[in-house]
Amino acid sequence: MTFTELGLNARMVSRLEALGLTTPTPIQQQAIPVALQGRDVLGIAQTGTGKTAAFGIPLVVALSKAPERPQPRSARGLILAPTRELAGQIVRTLEGLTADLRITLVVGGKSIHGQSSALSRGTDILVATPGRLIDLIDRGSVTLGQTRFLVLDEADQMLDIGFIHALRRIAPLLGKDRQTMMFSATMPKSMADLSRSYLTDPVRVEVSPPGKVADKVTHSVHFVAKEEKQDLLIGLLRGHREDRALVFSRTKHGAERLMKQLDRAGFAAASIHGNKSQGQRDRALQAFRSGSVTVLVATDVAARGIDIPGVGHVYNFDLPNVPENYVHRIGRTARAGTAGRAIAFCDADEVSELKAIEKVLGMPVEVAGGSPWQTRAQAPKPQKGRRPRRRTGGTSARLAA
Repeated sequence: MTFTELGLNARMVSRLEALGLTTPTPIQQQAIPVALQGRDVLGIAQTGTGKTAAFGIPLVVALSKAPERPQPRSARGLILAPTRELAGQIVRTLEGLTADLRITLVVGGKSIHGQSSALSRGTDILVATPGRLIDLIDRGSVTLGQTRFLVLDEADQMLDIGFIHALRRIAPLLGKDRQTMMFSATMPKSMADLSRSYLTDPVRVEVSPPGKVADKVTHSVHFVAKEEKQDLLIGLLRGHREDRALVFSRTKHGAERLMKQLDRAGFAAASIHGNKSQGQRDRALQAFRSGSVTVLVATDVAARGIDIPGVGHVYNFDLPNVPENYVHRIGRTARAGTAGRAIAFCDADEVSELKAIEKVLGMPVEVAGGSPWQTRAQAPKPQKGRRPRRRTGGTSARLAA
């Protein structure tokens, strides 16, 4: 199938070809024709499947057909995203699709005065994180009464990180006669409830069911004591010094500490997490894209929406607390049809996280090293009246399953 067969005009097809896009992905094949009809869309697809273009193309087409221009401090279309990085990437995609529409980005970590000034003229498409949008609404810098198009991207992540209250504040401010598109990688009950609140008679399109790892990703797990993770990571990184590697840490402080340790070990490393300013995060991502930084240590702010070609390896230094994030994390490699490798570390306290991940995947993760830890419930109990034999050493303390 071609983009022309989806009902797009020659001008849009030409722009897509200039971007190197000639064949629509499965989610684009299903979502674009429905959205062009003005229907509400509920899209379920994993990260990296082309969701941004799936909603961006019909949004640009619809706004380009409408003759009116945006009023001051208004937005004709609104796209909400959970993270600054994802919002920025959406803007870059939209800018490749049109040169005629005004696109404005508002996220935390940037000057709110500059964003307020940019909105004073009005905008065709406003791309925002919910928290910063609420701040601008409270200041009177933007009104949403004329907004006729709403997109919620990575909606399940917005719920995970507590944006539900912001969404409930924003929704009543939009025009009632609107088209809404909601895209999510998973469909928990909370997402179903949200879709019923926001969407009217939606068409559901679904590809790459939750828990499915990209075909060209090879992923495995090392069972390793917590205090030995750093040495294992350094040893593995030395095996591919020229390749880009993305390393996930569970906490902001852990990510920063690990980045400094890798820097001392001789790697060109940088970090992105919630304690970094937006400028610092942007510079780290740019350095990673250019190759001047080869190891990027991140929290889950980089688990979705960060499209960096050439990431050959993803390391789960800490396993995620939310099992679905495992799939999102390792989806940062094997982009655009390339192959990639994902390696997870599991210490004795992370057994439950690994089991939850395997439940989502529907299969065990291949063991690359070490012996699987037992859960405490499985561990043999010492006989009454006898002291348990003491275990010493990092790897010798590992319990065989």
